[in-house]
Amino acid sequence: MKATKFNTLGIALIAAISFSSCKEQTNQKPTEQTAILVEKETPEYFLLRPEVEKAYGYSHAVKIGNDIKISGAVSMDDEGNPTAIGDIEQQMKNCYSDLEKVLNHYGCTFDDVIVENVFTTNMPKFLEVSAYRNEIYKKQFPTGSWLGVKELALPEFLIEIELEVYKTE
Repeated sequence: MKATKFNTLGIALIAAISFSSCKEQTNQKPTEQTAILVEKETPEYFLLRPEVEKAYGYSHAVKIGNDIKISGAVSMDDEGNPTAIGDIEQQMKNCYSDLEKVLNHYGCTFDDVIVENVFTTNMPKFLEVSAYRNEIYKKQFPTGSWLGVKELALPEFLIEIELEVYKTE
């Protein structure tokens, strides 16, 4: 019984302290009011191949503030047909070429890339040619993931590379 009485008193004491602590905080008057203004940022969309992207229902990139998200680039021509079929190294180079066009549109380089995600249907072959990335990222490598996937949008695609960019002003 004594333990129960002690627990009840302990809980009552803690509640009283908590209540008075809350009461003291609500009675305090702010000495100064601060207004924080947040500028509304409008997304800026970019289409690398407008007809292809409209047909498939995506935008190749969108910029909001200093952040740019770039959809996965694949090895395709301007009509959306796969190129370099069966050659993962050339497909990877074609992806980086398209990604560079998007980066240039926003006044960026691969030095501004903070995340790179690579999706491939053939991880062992990708690992054999991944050193090419040293020619792309000369300053530092971004964070990211390399993911082996069962398939990409079209069966001829062996690799897809997406980026996130932070553009300093």
